[in-house]
Amino acid sequence: MPELRQDPATKQWVIIARERAKRPHDFIKPVPPPPLPSYKEDCPFCPGNERMTPPETMAYRKGGPPNGPGWWVRAILNKFSALVPDGSISRREEEGLFRKMDGVGQHEVIIESPLHNQCIALMENGQVEEILLAYRERYLALREDPRFKLIIIFKNHGRAAGTSLDHPHSQLVATPIVPLNIRHRFEKAASHFDDDGTCVYCDIIREGLRAPTRMLQETERFVAFHPFASRAPFETWILPKEHQASFGSISMRDAKEFAGVLRTTLFQLYKGLNNPDYNYIIHTAPTKDEHEEYFHWHLQILPRLVTPAGFELGTGIFINAALPEETAAFIRNLPA
Repeated sequence: MPELRQDPATKQWVIIARERAKRPHDFIKPVPPPPLPSYKEDCPFCPGNERMTPPETMAYRKGGPPNGPGWWVRAILNKFSALVPDGSISRREEEGLFRKMDGVGQHEVIIESPLHNQCIALMENGQVEEILLAYRERYLALREDPRFKLIIIFKNHGRAAGTSLDHPHSQLVATPIVPLNIRHRFEKAASHFDDDGTCVYCDIIREGLRAPTRMLQETERFVAFHPFASRAPFETWILPKEHQASFGSISMRDAKEFAGVLRTTLFQLYKGLNNPDYNYIIHTAPTKDEHEEYFHWHLQILPRLVTPAGFELGTGIFINAALPEETAAFIRNLPA
């Protein structure tokens, strides 16, 4: 019989379709993607092609001038930015109910490696740590701009996840508004705090460790698990055990440990499912709420193994044909 499960953090419902249920092995790509070269002459993100990109906003390099080779992580403005730094953030009404404002913000690309064919799953932990520190550095820099209310960091891996360039990269977008679905997430967390006096994400960690059927990894300061109300097969959350509302608060020590947990998690997905397409998103508090007690930053990984259809788009209720308890057991049995 199918189950309706509710996410305690967002109160959103998910259908676990037991009668349609697939075994974890059923989600393995029949053929892995073809191998890529380590360098591609026409790739704007490959070393030596820095002139093909907008100016960098930061880089970790061994030496040499900005916007030149020698880097191992590089952040640049997105050439096709969704938002731009110039403009007004004042809101104005047009034709009564209809409102618009300038598309002010900042859209950056974090180029994760000089190697065109590298991916986080196969990197050394130290390189992943450098990527996370670049995230933090750019987050903290953009947070100083009072126009920006939210800074979201995300990665699209593979065509089904929306990537247009194979070279490993992530993106960061600072916006002058807090979108409605993100406000909903924070309102539900605040409501839980008002009712129980606790952070719902801290409670999820505690319950997960008590009954670890969906747990993947536990380190001194982080946990990784498949959530109880997983929206998609192999959905994974990584959370710090210590309560922190903002990703910008991550310490050097925590970045090092987080890098290991993230790399291991992505490596297990890579090996177990033949390098699946996925998105990951770092959910963090809006800039004005960074010190609130009710929210807890976390990274969500959504493998693109199924395509949402009319029911999901019409209701917001996702149908998951895989039991998170079974997918977690499958991942735990893979090499780390």
